Amino acid sequence: MKTFATIVLFTGLLCVGSAGATGLLPLHPVNTYSIVCYDSVTGEFGAAVQSHWFKVADVIWAEPGVGVVATQSLVDFAYGPLGIEMMKNGRTAAQALAGLIESDPNSGVRQVAMIDADGSVVAHTGDKCIAEAGHRTGANYSVQANLMEYNTVWDAMAEAFEATDGDLADRMMAALEAAQGEGGDIRGKQSAAMIVVRGQPTGQIWREKLIDIRVDDSAEPLVELRRLLNITRAYDLMNEGDELLAEEDFDGASSAYEAASELAPGNLEILFWHAVTLAGVDEVERSLPIFREVFAKDENWRTLVPRLVASELLPNDSAMIQKIVGQ
Repeated sequence: MKTFATIVLFTGLLCVGSAGATGLLPLHPVNTYSIVCYDSVTGEFGAAVQSHWFKVADVIWAEPGVGVVATQSLVDFAYGPLGIEMMKNGRTAAQALAGLIESDPNSGVRQVAMIDADGSVVAHTGDKCIAEAGHRTGANYSVQANLMEYNTVWDAMAEAFEATDGDLADRMMAALEAAQGEGGDIRGKQSAAMIVVRGQPTGQIWREKLIDIRVDDSAEPLVELRRLLNITRAYDLMNEGDELLAEEDFDGASSAYEAASELAPGNLEILFWHAVTLAGVDEVERSLPIFREVFAKDENWRTLVPRLVASELLPNDSAMIQKIVGQ
């Protein structure tokens, strides 16, 4: 345990000095309220957070098939990667958190929550966390908050999470918004973040984060976070539409693209590539009204069309290309 204690001391945010030294901590009150959660059906892990602090995304950690961690208050960022590593090596969430707290002489100012691959939930709110501070755990989730204006925040988060239908992202968003609805951080708002990872590793790390969005500095971070979540959903639907087109399910693809446009209204990128995909599968007539709408708003998309031929994203058919650019 001495070796582990040394890792925590020198990768965390403790005072300069020996492992037994005490003194004032650097002020890094990074986090205000967060949620960690687990979907027992899909195995997915999620975490979301809001703070009056720049770039709060650094406090949430998740790995497919392993678990999820949120570390906050006068934060030691090392709790995140070390907690994940300990659970990856077979420790339960409770064992991992206990080891971290035991090795940290400043555990009284830490607030941490973890969930392991079995869905076991554990949380810690140190007795020196800045009031109002507390946490609440439930089936497959934990919510925690510090520096709150009122001590009703974590209960409001829990109730919103439990009452909301949808996937982890929908339910976490509801929990964050409920926290703000209760007054939130006594200091105000600045940044927010959300991650959702797959239930099991794929060996392709770029595919394992289903949602990875962050707002580092904003007057309304939760408003922006929800906008980014909607855009994430829109692009997922666009990809679904592409797959349905490849299967020649034109009605299904059209429904997916329309749903994508509704989630991200005015997004010319989504409209343009929808039209390109239709034209590429010999559905040119279906594509023309969409091209026309895009070109009317930005002529640069018209200029782009002929360039797609060399990249084999559109057929080398001059009559078709002229028909499209003529819209």
